[in-house]
Amino acid sequence: MFNRRKFIKASALSAGLLAIDKSSIANVIPHEETKAKKFPIVISTWDFGIAANADAWKVLSTGGRALDAVEQGVWVPEADENNQSVGYGGLPDRDGHVTLDACIMDELGNCGAVLALEHIKHPISVARKVMEKTPHVMLAGDGALQFALEQGFKKENLLTPASEKAWKEWLKTAQYAPVMNVENKLYQKAAPQKLPGNQYNHDTIGMLAIDAKGNISGACTTSGMAYKLHGRIGDSPIIGAGLYVDNEVGGATSTGVGEEVVRNVGSFLVVELMRQGYAPEAACKEAVMRIIKKKPETAKNIQVGFLAINKKGEYGAYAIQKGFSYAVCNAEKQDLLINGKSYY
Repeated sequence: MFNRRKFIKASALSAGLLAIDKSSIANVIPHEETKAKKFPIVISTWDFGIAANADAWKVLSTGGRALDAVEQGVWVPEADENNQSVGYGGLPDRDGHVTLDACIMDELGNCGAVLALEHIKHPISVARKVMEKTPHVMLAGDGALQFALEQGFKKENLLTPASEKAWKEWLKTAQYAPVMNVENKLYQKAAPQKLPGNQYNHDTIGMLAIDAKGNISGACTTSGMAYKLHGRIGDSPIIGAGLYVDNEVGGATSTGVGEEVVRNVGSFLVVELMRQGYAPEAACKEAVMRIIKKKPETAKNIQVGFLAINKKGEYGAYAIQKGFSYAVCNAEKQDLLINGKSYY
């Protein structure tokens, strides 16, 4: 029987628990505002993303908008003549034309893209003008160039001597084959250190940023597959394939052989998987596995990688082949480079 003595003892114990110092509770259950802040943050594909992130950080660290950050960030590889897969200095198509593709997307779901654009050094900025100045999402070829010139962009020759020399070397055999990282074959004997993804040879840059207000934007830009058929478009300028942002969930971008990304609407898939509760890396892995399952033999000989960030500022990546790396920049560290996990 529960007598009076036991009741008094139980009451005293309860009173003691209630008297625990508030600071002790705070140490066990931290208040939301005491948690480490995960943004602003910017992430991008490949090791040259470190330099791109640094310029994006100039915007983010001063309270700027994520959209401005990703545009300014990808300007860096677009203007780098030594980068033969993005912008100025990019390797041409089989006919000697440097054609550029890019897209951009903001936190409101607004987006713009340019496809097969020639003679303009910063296609990402033309894509933003398409988003902000027209009722359209995409402009292509001569129409994109006409629009760019009307907007005040300067017409330039984007074929550098180095890229022209490489193209002419390729012309000696002139047997077109859209092989993964075909440009590497030019260096295998002379400079075997020029592997996919390093400072000498890499791929599309995709960038995702979250600003101080927690808003997400993304950008993706490339000169496309080396020695492609004239007019070929990969995944980079296609919203939902090379890039997708949903401000309620997160963002994703891709790199590699764009045809397989387009077939699986890869970046949209990654974001939707995160909506379902997948962590960024797990979502990227599932998107990669979709490609492998549909075309297992093709997948053995190509590279595709996905990079993603969620609304919490958590990020991750996954690729088919080894060698895919990504750069991370936040208040704690501005030059972090991470080797992404892969299936093979």
